[in-house]
Amino acid sequence: MKASDLFVKTLEHEGIECIFGVPGEENLDLLDSIRKSKIRFIVTRHEQAAGFMAATLGRLTGRAGVCLSTLGPGATNLFTAGAYAQLGGMPMLMITGQKPIKRSKQGKFQVVDVVSMMRPITKYTFQIVNGNNIPSRIREAFRVAEEERPGAVHLELPEDIAAEETDVQVYSKSTVRRPVAEEKAVNLAVDMIEKAKHPLILIGSSANRKMTSKMLLQLIDKTGIPFFNTQLGKGVVDERHPLYLGNATLSADDYLHEGIKESDLIINVGHDVMEKPPFFMHHDGFKVIHINYFTAAVDPVYFPQVEVIGDIANGLWQINEKVKKQAHWDFSYFMKIKEKGDSRVEFGTDDNRYPIYPPRLVADVRKVMPEDGILTLDNGIFKLWFSRNYRAYAPNTVLLDNALGTMGAGLPSAIAVKIKHPDRKVIAVCGDGGFMMNSQELETAVRLKMNLVVIIIVDNAYGMIKWKQEDMGFESFGLDFGNPDFIQYAESYGAIGHDIEKAENFVPLLEECLNGEGVHVIQCCVDYSENHRFFG
Repeated sequence: MKASDLFVKTLEHEGIECIFGVPGEENLDLLDSIRKSKIRFIVTRHEQAAGFMAATLGRLTGRAGVCLSTLGPGATNLFTAGAYAQLGGMPMLMITGQKPIKRSKQGKFQVVDVVSMMRPITKYTFQIVNGNNIPSRIREAFRVAEEERPGAVHLELPEDIAAEETDVQVYSKSTVRRPVAEEKAVNLAVDMIEKAKHPLILIGSSANRKMTSKMLLQLIDKTGIPFFNTQLGKGVVDERHPLYLGNATLSADDYLHEGIKESDLIINVGHDVMEKPPFFMHHDGFKVIHINYFTAAVDPVYFPQVEVIGDIANGLWQINEKVKKQAHWDFSYFMKIKEKGDSRVEFGTDDNRYPIYPPRLVADVRKVMPEDGILTLDNGIFKLWFSRNYRAYAPNTVLLDNALGTMGAGLPSAIAVKIKHPDRKVIAVCGDGGFMMNSQELETAVRLKMNLVVIIIVDNAYGMIKWKQEDMGFESFGLDFGNPDFIQYAESYGAIGHDIEKAENFVPLLEECLNGEGVHVIQCCVDYSENHRFFG
């Protein structure tokens, strides 16, 4: 068969059902092979958006999402999405085209060394130089992308290699069982937990696995140890739980961190240093147990004393089997912190000002969203409000980026969610700055006949940086911009645009949009005047 047919057949064997991308001339053999397959190809309006969609699909399923670009400028447009997947621990395969490598076609026109470019931001990158190697290269790419810690991989398929004839067959997938934690390490962790006076459990991104979520809940319920989470750990355990203290939205100087300072032991489940630090190891007597698939990357603020390495769910199960609830544990201060934090979250939720007050915005979205509804957040100051104030009831119901921290992923991520879960309610929340970076994907959502809601938070500036600029004592400069009329902009794509003029109109409008047909875009002005009061 033709090598491009073998390539697609191998992808089908890996279970791929969907590829996102922007093809070019060098992909035409591959594109035709996809046309003849069972794989759905979704054309996007920008390669970066295709990468964000593939990464989000990987995040939701644990199986590598796939995106496609041509060579040169198409491939370079994937770079940010590759870093997004790599730092965020999302399995993704990027496929790029290339000029013929056996005979020059157009000199160096559009040719860049994509394999070398991808090396710093992927777990694996490879140029296929022989059609017979396709099955082994694809199998290896998927294996590496999906094993813990997941991330981005890249394959380059040159035009002449795609057109070759080959007679090799696809490889069977091997059965892999992850190693489990060593018993002595588990015993050390149990001993440290039982001797602590004020232990806390931290839930990070790598804990966002179905069995780990179950084991965590069992450990929390058995021991009564309070817990908090990172932004990427939201929803691993239902945040309505009476022992939930809050989200480590900031790295320090928040009400939650007052509680952390009183702890003498953090049981750190699934956090790694790719994410913004949820605490600093800065005072005497403060100890950390690192429970993860991989060993701790030590830095000046993170140097755990005990590491339980292996399958996280199994490690938690072993600890839960051995640990005994201790009479000397004292969580009274943590419960005071929880009471303070809960009241802080409730403050302002009934404020009627417009432009809308952020606590009211978050509370209203939570009020309207069903328990299994999924929120995708772009990056901006609003993300801090949602991270801290929005309670996630289940895993993967709040999708945000706290690793690369890129803008522009909110809308593409929501589109990927709807492809995976077409019957669930999905809302993308974007700042006006981030939205405009991939706003063209409104056409993709409309073309795919999606039922989707996009909320655009309007403050006519790069608000997060403007807040930092002011907080650090700089003069206001270089961060303000103008916006289109977002209602007309949405309608020009075939979406439905909405504006609100009163805070009390937001919930009924959101309910109408969420339960209606089509792509709805809501323009919502926000009052960020009190950011310093809450985040300073």
